[in-house]
Amino acid sequence: MTNRTTRLQSITDFIVENVGEHRSDIGSLVATGFNMSRQAANKHLRRLTEAGVLENIGNTRSKEYSLAVLDGNSIEIAVTPELAEHEVWMEHIFPFLGELSRNVEDICQFGFTEMVNNVVEHSSSPVLNVTVSRTAADILMTVEDRGIGIFRKIQDEFGYRDPRDALLQLSKGKLTTAKEAHSGEGFFFTSRMFDSFILNSGALQFSRMNSMPGDWLIEVDDREPIQGTEIYMEIRLTANRTTKEIFDAAMTEFEELAFIRTHVPIKLAVYGNEQLVSRSQAKRVLARFDSFQEIMLDFQGVDTIGPAFADEIFRVFANQHPGIELIWERTTPAVDQMIRRAKSNAP
Repeated sequence: MTNRTTRLQSITDFIVENVGEHRSDIGSLVATGFNMSRQAANKHLRRLTEAGVLENIGNTRSKEYSLAVLDGNSIEIAVTPELAEHEVWMEHIFPFLGELSRNVEDICQFGFTEMVNNVVEHSSSPVLNVTVSRTAADILMTVEDRGIGIFRKIQDEFGYRDPRDALLQLSKGKLTTAKEAHSGEGFFFTSRMFDSFILNSGALQFSRMNSMPGDWLIEVDDREPIQGTEIYMEIRLTANRTTKEIFDAAMTEFEELAFIRTHVPIKLAVYGNEQLVSRSQAKRVLARFDSFQEIMLDFQGVDTIGPAFADEIFRVFANQHPGIELIWERTTPAVDQMIRRAKSNAP
């Protein structure tokens, strides 16, 4: 490969990797990164637009670029007990993925089939909508149903008072509404395999970004509540992780698919403007903690906690479960002070 060809490929790869976050200034970024004029950079953008890799909107001064969809599919499917997720994958998704590395293909197949199976087994939805789109940089798959909704389903099944409780419990992993058929690990694994995993149901949104491990977000949008569940899974074509690596991260050498650790976003326990001050709030957070050996409590977005809340978790629960290790992170000075105060009262 000649130096010119190598440089051309480097410029192409750079544009494909960065245009998503630099829609309006990708030309300047290319010019600076490759020590060329803005006019020369624009020629590369035109080249990729004419090749169908990019698309743009706007005039010369306000032009924005984005990756063009190279292939895709969208279909609505009737949900019946006989519907097989692997057949949906092979017929409606796999043929539109193009050539993928084996690890990315495995992740796509695992995540898609797990989410379709959840619809068939749990949603009570009459139909299933699936889509797939491929660009030069990534694969996006969606799975949507019009059923009861995943948070409402868990809320009803376990008697939680609010869908947010369901989201809190679901984020811990190991939760299922059909123990005889499922381990509850599909959602937990899938949300960790993709670069971006977003789940909408009712008025809640759950999202996890691979670029920010451990960040779990919840939003109440102004939009009308969504009937059923919408799941969006995006992965970069250059992703190098494997399904085995994701499985191994949550397994011990002698335990087969048995989680020993979990990450819990404490913010999910907050309703509206309430403060985390009571033992009952703490007990809501503590539900099912005894299923794990190591628990990471993430206090991002929580400014303060009350002494009773801290005492219930870090003294009472800790004393009753000496074999479970509690770890905390991203605390404010006020939260950290309450935690240390509670621990100092422990025998």
